[in-house]
Amino acid sequence: MSRVAINKDLIRWAVDRSGQDESALVERFPKLPQWENGEVQPTFKQLEDFAKATLTPFGAFFLPAPPQEKLPVPDFRTMRDQRPRRPSAALLETIYQMQRRQEWMREYLIEEGAEVLAFIGTVTLASSPLAAAESIRRTLGMEDGWAELHPTWTNALLGLRRAVEATGVLVVVNGVFGNNTHQALDPEEFRGFVLCDRHAPLIFINGADFKSAQMFTLAHELAHLWLGKDGVFNLPDLQPSEDAIEKFCNRIAAEVLIPTRELEACWPQVRASDDPFTALARRFKVSPIVAARRVLDHGLITRERFYKFLNEYRADERRRAGEKPTGGHFYRTQDVRIGHRFGSAVIRAARSGRLLYKDAYRLTGLYGRTFDQFAQELGFGSA
Repeated sequence: MSRVAINKDLIRWAVDRSGQDESALVERFPKLPQWENGEVQPTFKQLEDFAKATLTPFGAFFLPAPPQEKLPVPDFRTMRDQRPRRPSAALLETIYQMQRRQEWMREYLIEEGAEVLAFIGTVTLASSPLAAAESIRRTLGMEDGWAELHPTWTNALLGLRRAVEATGVLVVVNGVFGNNTHQALDPEEFRGFVLCDRHAPLIFINGADFKSAQMFTLAHELAHLWLGKDGVFNLPDLQPSEDAIEKFCNRIAAEVLIPTRELEACWPQVRASDDPFTALARRFKVSPIVAARRVLDHGLITRERFYKFLNEYRADERRRAGEKPTGGHFYRTQDVRIGHRFGSAVIRAARSGRLLYKDAYRLTGLYGRTFDQFAQELGFGSA
């Protein structure tokens, strides 16, 4: 049995990078402690399996030392009282995967003769956040009171996502890496990221986050597109870092979801309720934190009242974090995880012979009959 001689530090690096519980990895790879201290070298097959389990590029194990990895997009993440931890393997690999999809989609659209999207980069930090928000709402067709037309946060998020995709933006919502339920994406590490492009801009939303929080993330990422800036962010308490770009995008996002004119019109009535922030949250389909912060920014409540609510909400959110999400229809989930616009383009390209099926499988993460069934679910019929 041939074994592969590698630097033991690379094993430790892969374990740390994966962000997984080491005891769980030891259960799957009993010789892992010996690999780490150099007593035993893994076989080629074991190393392949270990690379897949830890989301480590296989070739990285043949480097002389662990590489210094950085996010390939600007990092706007913040952590309370400390620097953001180094990006996990799940975050890094998710960004790389989305970049590959974006690159393919850009080339596909250019070949199709598609025009560039006119709204990308149309505002600057000197622009009015209110005017920028109005431009976004107008482009998406968001009339006053649109959120109230949707009975739930899920319905509102779906409606907003479809409106965004209709403008030419790729939208992906996923709470795990690909379809690997063992590689969850942590909302505390990142809530989403955006990859700007004039042909195929892409927004990724961490689907493990609460639906109401995903609404704000989507609006925040739209602001990045209008500004023409890439970025990954976690928005603790849905508030930005001290970076000027993040503050600007947050102001735009808040105005997109809770327009000043609508807030001022409904506040006199809502303020008398037992829980005004939840009432606003339900009306506008946002997180109660966003609603409370919006009221604070307009000087309608004191900072003391806001932080009292915030602390109570945090405690309740920690309790709700233990709730298990409900399952869903696999192929409808793929429409969200892959993105309707992107998935449809890949299927059309594969059906027309412009894209090899093996490449279509690689781009979507769906193979054989699963890919064919996904195509049928999107309305393409049998191959």
